[in-house]
Amino acid sequence: MVQLYLKEYAGNLAGRRVCIGCREGILRDHYKEIVADIKFLTRKDIATTLFHNLPNRFANQKMLLDLARRLPETRLIRIPPDVEFYQTVLHHSDTLYKLIFLERRYLSDKKGNKINAITTSRVRQTHGDFSDLIANVNFRDTITQICERIEAGYCERVHILPAGKNTIKHELFTVEGSGTMVANNFTEAFRQVKSDDDVAIVCRILTMYKRAGFLRPRSKEYVDRNRLSFFVTAIDGIVVGCVEQKIIDEQTVELGALAISTRFRNQRVGVYTVNSFIQAMEEAGYSRFISLTANPRLEDLFLQLGFRQESRREYQFRQEKSPGVKMFFKSATDTIL
Repeated sequence: MVQLYLKEYAGNLAGRRVCIGCREGILRDHYKEIVADIKFLTRKDIATTLFHNLPNRFANQKMLLDLARRLPETRLIRIPPDVEFYQTVLHHSDTLYKLIFLERRYLSDKKGNKINAITTSRVRQTHGDFSDLIANVNFRDTITQICERIEAGYCERVHILPAGKNTIKHELFTVEGSGTMVANNFTEAFRQVKSDDDVAIVCRILTMYKRAGFLRPRSKEYVDRNRLSFFVTAIDGIVVGCVEQKIIDEQTVELGALAISTRFRNQRVGVYTVNSFIQAMEEAGYSRFISLTANPRLEDLFLQLGFRQESRREYQFRQEKSPGVKMFFKSATDTIL
């Protein structure tokens, strides 16, 4: 079941305007779901604008009137069908902060995996990897326009979502998200777990990894009881990754429960989290670091950051607690990327 974090995420949207761009065909196919999501936002006191290109002909008058009736607090902007839809939306003054394009699907890589969050520089580097997998052919050229508007400072964030039930809600109020976010202004912070809200989101992220079979179960009670041993990476104030401090000896600390929200995979959040943890532990007097994992992604991450796959004799007692799981080791004298 998807977990909504309304209080935590709504704070970032307070006083901001969320704009939704939706072409005629998608609006018709998902009318009820789109209206329901926008009504949800307005109930949370979030200002909204809906861009659409429904032709202003007699056959559409009923839908146009229904939109106005059901979304009285939403700014409705009709773009004439003979005008380029995406360019017009991107250049509108309302789209200064958050713009959502409702499409048939999100951006995907060549393997069909959803791209959750990406910077404009990475869009340009990997454009060929996903351009063939965008369902709307016309949207491929729009990606370049999106990057240009973000880089010029005219728009902060653009989301590309598959139209459907709750997709806007889930994109804005869940850890996982439902589509692709393009932005350059992620603000990162690494800190100890502070609040019950932090505990709840850490448990949500850990549950994702537990389901994949990469982490042993950790209950909410466990995380709450050991909250001072848990550290988190927060992007824009929202927790997206975590790591558990497990003291081995006077020199050594283990990186346990290392997990990153799937929404921010491939954004170097794992690199930031591991490096920040090592720096914090070095400041606390530790000089050796180990981690045990069966997650191929984390194995690659540790090797990238200078860890060695090595079951050292002095940590045999720890290895015996996780038989068959690879151990990775790094000392403070090794270079941190």
